[in-house]
Formats: sequence, C-alpha cells, structure tokens
Amino acid sequence: MHMLRVFAVILCAAGAACAVETKAWQQAEMADFEKGNLARLSLRSDGRLMLAPALKEVFDPSVTFLWSIARDSKGNLYVGGGGLGASKAKLFAIDAQGKSKILAELDGMAIQAIAIDSQDRVYAATTPDGKVYRVANSGKAELFYDPKAKYIWALAFSKAGDLFVATGDQGEIHRVTPSARGSVFFRTEETHARALAVDAGGNLIVGTDPSGLILRITPAGEGFVLYQAPKREITAVAVASDGTIYAAGVGNKQQPPPPPVAPTAAPVTPTPTGPATVNVTVGGRPNAPPPPTISGPAPVITGGSEIYRIQTDGYPRKAWSHGQDLVYALAFDSRGRLVAGAGNHGNIYRLDSDHTYTRLLNVAPTQVTGFCSTPDGMLYAVTGNIGKVFSVGPQPEGSGTFESDVLDAGGFSYWGRVSHEPQGGGITFQTRSGNLNRAQKNWSPWADLDAGRVASPPARFLQYRATLSGQAQLMEVDIAYQEKNVAPVIEELETTPANYKFPAPAAPFAPANPTLNLTPLGRRNPPPAPASPDSGSSPALTWSKGQIGARWLANDDDGDTLSFKVEIRGVNETTWKLLRDKVRERYYSWDSTAFPDGKYVLRITASDAPSNPPDQALTASRESDPFLIDNTPPEITGFSSVPSGGKIEVRFHAKDALSVLGKVEYSLNGADWVVLEPTTRLTDSSEHDYRIQVDRGQGETTVAVRVADEYENQATAKIVLK
Repeated sequence: MHMLRVFAVILCAAGAACAVETKAWQQAEMADFEKGNLARLSLRSDGRLMLAPALKEVFDPSVTFLWSIARDSKGNLYVGGGGLGASKAKLFAIDAQGKSKILAELDGMAIQAIAIDSQDRVYAATTPDGKVYRVANSGKAELFYDPKAKYIWALAFSKAGDLFVATGDQGEIHRVTPSARGSVFFRTEETHARALAVDAGGNLIVGTDPSGLILRITPAGEGFVLYQAPKREITAVAVASDGTIYAAGVGNKQQPPPPPVAPTAAPVTPTPTGPATVNVTVGGRPNAPPPPTISGPAPVITGGSEIYRIQTDGYPRKAWSHGQDLVYALAFDSRGRLVAGAGNHGNIYRLDSDHTYTRLLNVAPTQVTGFCSTPDGMLYAVTGNIGKVFSVGPQPEGSGTFESDVLDAGGFSYWGRVSHEPQGGGITFQTRSGNLNRAQKNWSPWADLDAGRVASPPARFLQYRATLSGQAQLMEVDIAYQEKNVAPVIEELETTPANYKFPAPAAPFAPANPTLNLTPLGRRNPPPAPASPDSGSSPALTWSKGQIGARWLANDDDGDTLSFKVEIRGVNETTWKLLRDKVRERYYSWDSTAFPDGKYVLRITASDAPSNPPDQALTASRESDPFLIDNTPPEITGFSSVPSGGKIEVRFHAKDALSVLGKVEYSLNGADWVVLEPTTRLTDSSEHDYRIQVDRGQGETTVAVRVADEYENQATAKIVLK
C-alpha cells in the first residue's frame, strides 16, 4: 500500500470517521487474487501475477483416468490409465509429431505405472492383481513379471537395468533382472510401497502408506527411514540433481505425531481427514483418483497435502503445504525447480524458494496425476477425471487475464483512479459496475479506463479485469472510490425524569502525536471494521433539582461522526429556541427553571458535518412527545383546626396548578414525618383535602405539613395547637 494512503487510513481510524474520504480497494496478496478468476496466468505466493507457461492439450484418449506417462529417447510418449469398472486397460503411444494410437490393451482396470528401459522398451504395470507387461513397438504385449500382489504402484529402472516394482497389500519392493527373473528385494512392513525413485547412487527412495514413511534402500537391500511424515500416505517422491529428496504426503493420520519441521510461508488450512482412496459420488465421478481395485465407496482424502525436503545430510523439513489440494505427482523443470501436480482442482505448483511458491496454472480436469519432462524444458502432464495429456511450456502464454472478485462498496459509490504495481506497460484494465451483488446480468458492460480512471457508472458493486502481455507482472492493484453520503437517522428520542441530569461531557483533547499499531508479521491487514451501531445506552443520571434532559438513538449508515443540535419550544409557540449546538454525546441536560411552567417539545437535529465538507453534509431531525416543565410547588390553603370529640382535627387543602399531587406528610413537634392520605384515600388528582387527628391534653403542639407534586416541588405549612 502506498504510504500516503496508509497515513490517510491511520488518520481516519484515529480521529473522526471519514465518510467522504477517498477509500481504496486494494488487492496485493495471494489470497486476494485467488478470489478472482485467472486465465493463462500464474500466481506467486507473495501475490505476484505473471504469464503462465503455455498450456496445450496434446491428447484426449476418452478414458476416465490417466495415471502414468513416460518418454523414450526418440521423443515418443506413452501414457496409460483406465476407468472405474473397465475390463481392459489401454496403453497409448504419441509420437514426436503428436500422432497418437492405442499401442496395446492389457487385462486389468488401469495401467498404474510405466517405465522404459535403455533399449526404449516399454513396461506397463496393471491393476488389480498387478502384473508387469513388456510391450514392443509393434504393440505386442507379453507378461514380463507377476509379483503376486494386489497393487503395483510404481516402476523404476536402476543403472544396471534391473526393474524395481513397488507393490501394495504387502508393501514389498521386487527386483526383476533384464531376463525377467524377479523376487522380493525389500519388505517395508507397511501396507503399500506407494512411491518409488532411484537416486544417483543407485539407492531406492520409497514412500509408504499408512505410516507415511520415506525410506532409502541401498543396492544391497539395507533400509533406513529418512523421515516419518505427519501425513499418512506418500504419493510421490523425486530426487533432485544435487541429491535432495522431495516427497509429497496426503491424508491425516488418526493420531499424527508432532512434525519436527519448521513452518513455511505456505498457507495451511485445516480440513477433515481421511485415507488416500476414492469416494464414488452420484454419477460415478470420484472425488479423488482411486486405487484401481476399490470396489465400493471409501473415505475421501482430506486434510490437504505437504511436501517435504530431505537434504543430502538427511535433515528433513516441510517445504510446502496446502489445506485442500492433494499432490499426486512431482517433477523438476528445466531450472531444477520442483513442480507438483495436484487435485482436486487441477492445480500445478512450482516451489521457487524456501519462502515462495507459484501456482503455475490450472487444468480443467480435476487431478494432475503424472509428469514427464523433456530435454528442451517442456513438461508433459497427465490428468484424471477426465484423462488427458497436456504440454506445459517452456514458452509463456502470449497474454492472460485476471478477473477480480466483486467489490461491495457498502453503498452507492463513485469510482476513481486505478493504480498498480509494478509500473510499466503490458497491462490493460477494464471495469464494470452494478447494483446486483453478482456480476451477471443487468451490470454495465466492460469499459476501458478513461485516463487511468474507472469509466463505469457509479453503483454499489465494482469488478475489474486486468490483461497482461509480454513480460508484464502485476502484484498490487488499488482502485479509489468514495461512497455517496447518506443522511443520519434519529431512531428514538425520549425525555428523562425531572430533577436529574447527565454527567458533564468529558473535555475533548488532542493527542500530542498519532500512533500506529502494525499488524503482526505474517498476518494480513484486517479489513476496516464497520462502524458500530448506536447501542442506545447512556450514563447514569444524578439528582439535581430543576434539571431535565433528553437522550436519543442515532445512526449513520456511512459510519460518519455525528453532532447534534438541541432546540425547545412551547407547545403553543411557533419558534424554536436553541439550547445547545454541536453536541457530540447522544444525551443532554439543561436547567428547566429558566423556562415558565408548561408543556414543551424538544427537537434534535443530527448532522454528519464533522465527517463531510459543508456542501455535502446532511441532517435529520426528530421531535419529542410533549413533556411538562413544572418548577412551582403546590399551594396549601384552608389550614385550620376544629375540636372533634376528644381530639383536635387539623384540616387543609392542597392544590397544584399543573401536575398530580405526590407525597404528603405531617410531623408533630418535629418528630418523624408521617405519610398522610387524602380524604379520598387515593392520590390521583391535582388537588385533595386532608385531615389529621391530634389527641387533646398534650399541651401546646406544633403540626407541620409538607406537600410535594410529582415533579418534587414542595410546599410546607404549620399550625400551633394549644
């Protein structure tokens, strides 16, 4: 983010809300761009977009899955796969000119692995009840080796010409000589020897299931566990030219051990767990590539994937992870960088360094299941669901587009300038806008920028499209916008009980210097928090004779800072009198003794002027229900005494001009006050008669009476009895 814009955001957050302050829709991180649609573009983990390697469909064999691919010295490609319920597995050949044919049909559901020896002879492993066939250029297939195993997961040749066969059910590695003599070479003590590679020293690198082991097996058959991965199944292994070993693991274990590895910059999103098998859904489409012998539904692979790097000294660490994508294939590009093929979104990733990776491209089929590289830097990929062959690179695409997600500006908004980083040519922008929250029908058409500014009409929602060509890269997009100001709303208004006041508002102060709290390293800047609505709460009132107040509930959809004007008038008056202007609190008290007794109405006017230029500020008003100001005490009349048998009866009349009488009390000779009821018993009127019985013979007696109205105005009177 540009520093000027950062400073503007800080000031907005520290001071008054900035409704008409220019805001910026910024996209600068991988998570931002992943929300949009990428076409022929690659996305790096640091949020950089660039042209993707050219992707081309080479062959569509019309099968459900392609599991394996290999290339001979003449440039011919061989691919094999199958489909659920198939009785024949097909081996396809694609020559250097791109012509394809069915080379052989083999018994089994699928061809899981292909290997080519030094004489360019093709070996294909089928499942279930796995067997290895040798297929001649003419298409003639002969049984080469039967390991007596349920699965064959991988094939690899040693420099000596021996064929190693990784099997399942018993987790065995078989070695087969060129003369087709084979036997068990190593027992992993796992259910499946799932992945296989041969390093420069002739050692086998094996990945297993279900313990997620990565083993090194010497030519002499001595095994050593290099690493026990947190994931349960090692789906692929690859050995770099410098001897570094990479392994991909998928599926969470029921009780995963804590991984002794350092975290990386790659995002990890936790998801449910399950083994690396198939879950057949409605319509027969599997959610993940299935082991060929699955006869019924099984749990889905969940929990995402991890890629581990084992250095030449044996030190393991996690190099990459993803919370949803499942890695099935590993390879190296022409510069020795690791490339990973994944499902179930058809993504291909490249590990660029210890801290960055790139989502190179996406293929329409849901799984990338195998790779094959060529000396000229091209990479071939096979896919599952549906099975196809693609070429990747080495040249980039001529152009690519990124279509953003939709900005919800929160209200009707005006659009401004589009800026991007890095600066330079090769990037063009278009925008469209609308008032429907999805960019479908009834939006404006795509429009080019006008001198760098959005030409789409003002609306609530906006979307942009960036087209890259040549060497252009894009790593940050900022689009300025400004919401149209809307008027505040006063939702409730009430007066408070008489003779109580709110505390005085705190004196405003200005901080000496603004401060800035940075987001913790490795975390994204959170989006601006929406303005909190008025809760309607107010501070406690304290008793103060003659004071009266009001409180109100007011909100502004823009989040503007509001100020209020408080006015009063008598119900029979026509002119409003100002009590106080520019009140920031949502309450106010004033001295009512300065006003004649009577009925009044209060008017509160809310203004968003503190957050807007004068010509754009808006107001809203609301009047209260009529309320009474009464500061005059009741009147006591007819205060007298008359004999009544053996007692003296004190009589008086109490009357209030505006309000109902309240509490009436009397006291004899200064004793405690005693509550007195009217002669009608109920105190329900503005005037009542009262009677007090005093015993004779007590000598001189002082009788005091105290009368209050409902506004706590009091009158007193006294009489002396002799």
